[in-house]
Amino acid sequence: MNQEQWLDEWDTASLYQKEVEGCDNCDESSPISQDGVVCGPLLRLKGVDYDNDIYRGSLLLVVKGTNPPAVKFAAGHSTSNEIDIEIRQLNSTLIHEEKDFSFFRYDFDLSLRDFEQMIKYSVGDVTKPHYRFYIPSKDMNFNTISYSCNGFSLSVDTTKFKGSMWFDILKKHSNVHYHVMLGGGDQIYSDSVKLYCHKFKKWLETKDPIAKFKAKLTSEMKEDLNAFYLKEYIEWYGYGYWKGATPQSKTTQRCFPLATATVPSINIYDDHDIIDGFGSYSNSFQSNDVFSGVGKAAYKYYMLFQHHVSLTEKKAYSEDPSWILGAKKGPYIGEKSHSVLTRLGPTWALLGLDCRTERQLRQIVDWKTYDIIFDRLAKEVEKGKLDHLMVMLGVPIAYPRLVWLEWLFSSRLLAPLKYLSKKGVFARGLVNEFNGDVEVLDDLNDHWCARHHKKERNYLVAKLQDFGAKYGIRITILSGDVHLAAVGRFRSKLHSHHITSSHEHEVQKFLDEPEKDTRLMFNVISSAVVNTPPPNAMAALLQKRSGIHHFDSETDEDVVPLFHEDVDGHSRKNFSFMNRRNWSDLLPIANVLAQDYLQQEFQLSVGERYFPGIITSSKSEKATKKENSSDQQDVSYPATAKGMLATIHVEQNTLNADSESVAYSVVIPELSVVKDKLSHKGIKHLNL
Repeated sequence: MNQEQWLDEWDTASLYQKEVEGCDNCDESSPISQDGVVCGPLLRLKGVDYDNDIYRGSLLLVVKGTNPPAVKFAAGHSTSNEIDIEIRQLNSTLIHEEKDFSFFRYDFDLSLRDFEQMIKYSVGDVTKPHYRFYIPSKDMNFNTISYSCNGFSLSVDTTKFKGSMWFDILKKHSNVHYHVMLGGGDQIYSDSVKLYCHKFKKWLETKDPIAKFKAKLTSEMKEDLNAFYLKEYIEWYGYGYWKGATPQSKTTQRCFPLATATVPSINIYDDHDIIDGFGSYSNSFQSNDVFSGVGKAAYKYYMLFQHHVSLTEKKAYSEDPSWILGAKKGPYIGEKSHSVLTRLGPTWALLGLDCRTERQLRQIVDWKTYDIIFDRLAKEVEKGKLDHLMVMLGVPIAYPRLVWLEWLFSSRLLAPLKYLSKKGVFARGLVNEFNGDVEVLDDLNDHWCARHHKKERNYLVAKLQDFGAKYGIRITILSGDVHLAAVGRFRSKLHSHHITSSHEHEVQKFLDEPEKDTRLMFNVISSAVVNTPPPNAMAALLQKRSGIHHFDSETDEDVVPLFHEDVDGHSRKNFSFMNRRNWSDLLPIANVLAQDYLQQEFQLSVGERYFPGIITSSKSEKATKKENSSDQQDVSYPATAKGMLATIHVEQNTLNADSESVAYSVVIPELSVVKDKLSHKGIKHLNL
């Protein structure tokens, strides 16, 4: 690769329009039958070492055959006066072999420089326009994407979706230069294992409950499960192809594999990466040898494709410095949880919490694992000041309670209906084919606010608040799962019944100066990037349940009124929940101010206050527009030099192949004060 080849411009509009022409017209051709590379390149960010200014990553290729393709990197930077590039060939490591396929990982360490670098690469003799990625300068925090629910549910009519949110991501990437994308769970929808893994399907259809419960995972069934997940991953990550339960349930999302080749990923996983609801059924059912075997098979390929490591690799699987390993092996998958902790810039960090490997009906993460995690976080702070910690959780933690639905669906009053449903006499589809519970009960049991998890949920929120306050770190939680967009919020409580008290004055000051509110945490909920959104009735139900709740005597929680205006400009009644497909990005305000494209798009000014909403240059929700608002949930936030701009990009029209979106933003200030210990008096379900 010469200097001219490295310098060529990326004409994204024409490139991707050509690549994705008819991107959602399903093409059933699969790369699994071809020779050579059948999946990849897939880029992964392993971690960043700011003690030595080293960026650590890997590139994965799945090859039909045994010969590793040559991979060459050209790292460089251009100015008006000169081009500075360095070319080198990466070494390959064979990490897994199965059937005719070889998994080759190419590890790389790159030196951070005083400027942003563009890394272009070739695979074999092939160089494609999207074979490039960006790493920030050593004093620059990362431009970050967050997404979830990257696939369709089994019976969705995919013909109703002509656009692609991945197309929207890639178009914006050419201007913004995203440095990492965070997969918040359900990066692949593997629920069709119950349809196309025939030996597992036969077990599910077993009528005798005793025989079903006592069934063992045979070697043939294990091989069948492995073959399913291998094929599913190669087709989805290699080509974007997926099929569900009906002739209308299939898609080819060609932009997704392009994105994985041009923006490095960090992922956690959730139930659909395994099978719907895994971890949230009864212990007696989950302990079944066959069903736990599904979890073991899915976990194997999750680690291979999403983390580029084999379970047999001691160093990569157990000793990488970015892992936080759980205290003990999970009960069903039989492996230790693998949470991720890495810097995303000199003053930003990410904790990706593994909430699935240890999950049981009454537990999400083991209590001893929490101790390990918070000890590790404290050690991370010792390495240097953090302004912002992003905590990635698969399921929202600041979200309306639906306990009454849990009670209803688990009530004995439904037993006759459940029996008739299982027999196919009445309400076919009311119960699942696993353990006969109501179909949506596992989704409710998954939630942090479910009755089984309230104690653990409140413990984690309080621990995060205490950690942030002690070290002066603003914490933002990233979640998905629920197929709509929202922003949950914890903040200091406004004691309106003590109007004249000094404490009231102090809390009001926190609301006026949120950069000093040690209890302020946002939960950015971005879901789904591919899957279909819920109906308007669900958004309306959530809106009614989204009033102010009292977390403890000093902390309120609510949902930010972000969506007063719809994508077409009309006002919305369900202003806290947007049931359209979406994805989000999290940008350092310093980067927004420094880059011409972002500065023109948002026109932020340090010190200016902004209400959550549309704050792009075309329609700005500046504080001056709502100075007289009496709604306590309408709170403006100042753009600060070390702050963050969190934006949810919402699809305008599912039938539009241009895939345009509308940006809804929240300005998140850094935390400018420290407080050694917060009071959690009055916290529910837990004594701290």
